[in-house]
Amino acid sequence: MIAQYLRISRPRFWLYLLGPFLIGAIAADTADFFWPALAVFAFYFTFPANMLLYGVNDIFDYETDQHNEKKRGYEALVKPADRWRIANVIVLWNLPFCVVWLADEMPQSAKLALLGFLFFGIFYSAKPIRAKTKPIFDSLFNILYIFPALFSYGLLEYKFPPWQIIAAGALWCAAMHAYSAIPDIRADKKAKINTVATFLRPLGTLVFCMLCFAGAAILTYPWLKVFSIAAGGLYVFIMLITFVRAEPSQIFAFYKLFPFVNILVGTGLFFYIALVVK
Repeated sequence: MIAQYLRISRPRFWLYLLGPFLIGAIAADTADFFWPALAVFAFYFTFPANMLLYGVNDIFDYETDQHNEKKRGYEALVKPADRWRIANVIVLWNLPFCVVWLADEMPQSAKLALLGFLFFGIFYSAKPIRAKTKPIFDSLFNILYIFPALFSYGLLEYKFPPWQIIAAGALWCAAMHAYSAIPDIRADKKAKINTVATFLRPLGTLVFCMLCFAGAAILTYPWLKVFSIAAGGLYVFIMLITFVRAEPSQIFAFYKLFPFVNILVGTGLFFYIALVVK
C-alpha cells in the first residue's frame, strides 16, 4: 500500500512543488527565514501536496490512463475499485495542514495562496471544472505550481511578489504543462479527451511553449537579468531541438529527462536569488 501511495505521489516530481516553495522563501526580504511554519509546510509540499495533486488526477483519469504508455511501469494506474481508498488517503494527509485558516496570525496572503493551490490542484482534474479536458485552459490552470512560492513568500512578507513575477511563473507553468501533454496525445484521443496538445498538435504546441518560455524570460528580466536570458534560452533551445522529433512517442524520451532539467534550473535560480539578487 505505502509503495503504491508513494508511486501515485510521483516522488521525482516533488521538487516541482517544494522547489517553488523554497524559492519563494529565499526571495523574501526577511530575517525570519527559519520560521517554524516554513519547516511544516516544506514537508507539506512533498508527499501530502503531491498525493493530492496526482492522486486526484489518477482518480479521475482511469479511462485515459489505461491507454497511456506512461502507466506501464512508469506511473501508477488507479483502478475504479481503488478510488475511494485513495481519496481517503488524500484527505487524511491534507486536512491537517488546512488548519492555517484557523490561525489569526497567519498572513492573509499565505491563506489565499494555499486556497489557490487547493482549488487549481483539485479542479484541474476533478469535475465539474476538469480543466485538463479544455484546451489552453488546461495549461493556464497549471498556475497551481506557483502557489507554493506565493505561500512561502506571503508567509514571510505578508504580501505577494510583483504581478510580473506571478505572470512569468504562470507562463512557465503553462509551457511545462503543454510540453508534457504532447506524449499523451494518442492516449487522450483514444479516450476522446481534448487538451492543448490535441488542439494545437505537436508542432503548434511546441510553438506555444516557446512563446510562453520567452514571455516568462522577458517579464523576469528586470529582477533576474542574465539568469532570465540563460534559462529562457535553454528552454527555447530544447523546444527547437524537439521540433526534429515531433512524434509524440519520440518526445516521450525528452519528457522523461525534463525533471532533471527543471531541477538544474530551479537549483540555479535558488542560488542566483540568494547570492546575486539579494
